[in-house]
Amino acid sequence: MTAHATENDQVIPPMPERTPKALRDAIAEHAPVLLPDFDAHWKWAIADAYDVGPVCAFMAFWWGEYALARDPKLDAYVHDLEYRAGNVCTDISEAKALLEEAARIRHRVQAVEPGE
Repeated sequence: MTAHATENDQVIPPMPERTPKALRDAIAEHAPVLLPDFDAHWKWAIADAYDVGPVCAFMAFWWGEYALARDPKLDAYVHDLEYRAGNVCTDISEAKALLEEAARIRHRVQAVEPGE
């Protein structure tokens, strides 16, 4: 896996293998701000529960979070959309449009494959 550059030469690390350990390692290296929440969520949802059933849902959630966080500009854009929808907009239609755009981006990053 190699990092790739965006249109403005911003280097974005590739997605890791689709395993909890590989994802955790990538978060630790490229988006360490997410690591405490990732570890706490793992401990609560998987380790302390002694249940591997929720691993797929856990991975889907954190796959998307990391896919956004590894691209700081895209991450900031999505969070800005969500912030404006919840805290700035006074028009429900505008807020809905902002949230739909954020949801489209979040849905798109779920499809990013390892190595991309």
